Amino acid sequence: MFNALIVEKDDEGKTSASVRQIGEDRLPEGDVTVAVEYSTVNYKDGLCVGPGGGLVRNYPHVPGIDFAGTVEASSDDRYKAGDKVVLTGWRVGEAHWGGYSQKARVKADWLVPLPDGLDTRQAMAVGTAGFTAMLAVMALEDHGIKDGPVLVTGAAGGVGSVATAILANLGHEVAGVTGRPETADYLKSLGATQIVAREELNETVKRPLEAETWGGCVDAVGGEMLARLLGQIKYGGSVAAVGLAGGAGLPATVIPFLLRGVNLLGIDSVMQPYDNRVRAWARIAKDLPMDTLEAMVQPAVLSDLPALGRDILKGQIKGRVVVDVNA
Repeated sequence: MFNALIVEKDDEGKTSASVRQIGEDRLPEGDVTVAVEYSTVNYKDGLCVGPGGGLVRNYPHVPGIDFAGTVEASSDDRYKAGDKVVLTGWRVGEAHWGGYSQKARVKADWLVPLPDGLDTRQAMAVGTAGFTAMLAVMALEDHGIKDGPVLVTGAAGGVGSVATAILANLGHEVAGVTGRPETADYLKSLGATQIVAREELNETVKRPLEAETWGGCVDAVGGEMLARLLGQIKYGGSVAAVGLAGGAGLPATVIPFLLRGVNLLGIDSVMQPYDNRVRAWARIAKDLPMDTLEAMVQPAVLSDLPALGRDILKGQIKGRVVVDVNA
């Protein structure tokens, strides 16, 4: 028997979440059984734990869209008992039981060997958010980051925090956008050299082109903010867009793309090819300073998750929440 956070829905459509003991016979089918050590709290987890269940379609359900741990058993030759592994994406925690459990069973293709230089706790301090941040940085690099500050929107959140730290560690000047003035010192501790108030970029777009200001951007917000900043990117610069917190609409024109050659790069962390996942995790181990990573971490246990799910939906989480599923 082992502990798991079980989300259930009653006949009236109300959901409830509680930590319960279950057996391995309850786990879904898969090639590899993992003794989970750590998971994280992401926006999708908040939706799954919150009222109505959000993204969940089948109950009972175990949320947690990522995890890191040790292989217990495997029917796939690529993994053997004792191997350290990490999983992000593949709709784990949504369509498939996820990381808020002391054991998980998944397809071998979904896993990645933990790279040298990272332990399981550090891997989940990075988590899906940090993995997504690295994918965004890699996409900007592939298209060429221009001179000048790199803008990071939603900078105090999970993706933004890690993107800020990675870009600063690589030697880029970073401007962090936040709607919470109290997070300015936190962002500066991650390496941001400039703090931009969210209100400055949240105004309705009035002109399709403004002064060329940013050498690139990791945008974790979308919506009006994305539309506004497109007109401020330097000629030939790129925006790696990773989030929809500000909405899926894009009230912009084609002018920044036609007259300034701006690249809009969509980043999807869910179904990345295996080689790209391995590359991203290797870069994380190399280019994300561990002391900075530790400063982002807020520890949690399974019983904390219902409340933390509500907090992340309200935008009240700073940095990375790392869940010790065995505490």
